[in-house]
Amino acid sequence: MSNYIERPRYFCSLGGALSTLEALPEVIPILHAAVGCAGSIAWAQNGGSAFQVGGYCGGLHVPSSNVGERDVVFGGAERLQEQITTTLEIMDGGLYVVITGCVTEIIGDDIRAVTDEFADKGVPIVAANTGGFKGNSYLGYDIVLSEIVKQYVKKDAETKKKSVNILGVVPYMDVFWRGNLKGIRELLEKLGLEVNTFFTEKDSLADLKNSSQAALNIVLSDVYGVETAKAYEEEHGVPYITAPLPVGPTASAALLRQVAKALSLSLDVEAIVEAESRSYYKYLEPLVDLYNDADLQKYAVVVADVNYAVAVTRFLLDDLGWLPVLVQFTDLLNEEQRTQITAKLQGHGDAPSPKIVFDTNASEAIRYINELYPKRESDKYTDTISPAFVVGSSLERALALKIGAPQLSVSFPVSNRVVLDRGYTGFSGGLTLAEDLLSAAVTAR
Repeated sequence: MSNYIERPRYFCSLGGALSTLEALPEVIPILHAAVGCAGSIAWAQNGGSAFQVGGYCGGLHVPSSNVGERDVVFGGAERLQEQITTTLEIMDGGLYVVITGCVTEIIGDDIRAVTDEFADKGVPIVAANTGGFKGNSYLGYDIVLSEIVKQYVKKDAETKKKSVNILGVVPYMDVFWRGNLKGIRELLEKLGLEVNTFFTEKDSLADLKNSSQAALNIVLSDVYGVETAKAYEEEHGVPYITAPLPVGPTASAALLRQVAKALSLSLDVEAIVEAESRSYYKYLEPLVDLYNDADLQKYAVVVADVNYAVAVTRFLLDDLGWLPVLVQFTDLLNEEQRTQITAKLQGHGDAPSPKIVFDTNASEAIRYINELYPKRESDKYTDTISPAFVVGSSLERALALKIGAPQLSVSFPVSNRVVLDRGYTGFSGGLTLAEDLLSAAVTAR
């Protein structure tokens, strides 16, 4: 158990809330925070989210009250009121969301009282207390979405039997969020579903407003998005299920079956799975000889957040034939979450279970590897982690160099790749990930 966080792999909760709002269509975030918060978040996002930053009301264009010493002493409600008024005059949006930083949380500004004044005049506005000290950016995602669910999403909407919402893919913290959400939509549309992913170019603010019509919320995470799903259930009666991020044929087939069962769909799911699997392996078939002859099977070390650590490890085991020997989770997780996640990576098939550790300090990965493969100079034969491959963030490049392994960055922060709409979800996403992994392996030869 870590007692400190080295090189954190996330923003504060304000940063997570801000990046979530930046990704929502027609939504204008308004920061009630100290000078510098928005700029710091923007540059951290730029450096960690594969250079994805900016947009109509993102990056350095975010409206902010920029409270100073006077506001700390006398309260910043008046300054927030002024900022909202100015934002309404300048920024054209369909929904305005006020979020808070540490300073305004500590001085106790009642932002809901301020936003209610505007709401009473017909302004579509929501308030969310997201002070950075509350937690990390994944928590900020849940806080702000939960408040939108409570304050903005339509009440008493009629349920649409084949409509679903997707939660748990956190914009920018999942560097491949655009492509991943696109892949998830395409996968679930094969079941004849109407899929609301909230954040892509095909989504709209109206979809968010009417999201209470969904028959089911699908949370593609063991941790992220669960609180938002609970808010939907409490406020609108929408049930939810959880599942791993579906990367590759095995996880994608499992999700199709799980969703079809949850919605009691009367269709031949196995026929869909068979057709998609046949296409997947048809693309992979030409690589089989090279895979064997060039010794492209690897021992894998995975250092990542909850979503990617689970999804990538299962893909490597179930679909690519690699052997993950160490999986390090970099999130702060409670004991119940750890137990639940560990069960998903142990006792599957004939492959040995990887060593699973929960440690926010990723530099400890080399120590765990040395414990698994101790160096004994006097031994004639030693067990080694070779050939190896490291899947993690850009911070794992040093680890890869230490053990002489190629490396691929998939988990935040990613600063050595530029990502637009690349994604790893679904059957086709599994092919993309296999392509990226094997490309990195042969490039390093």
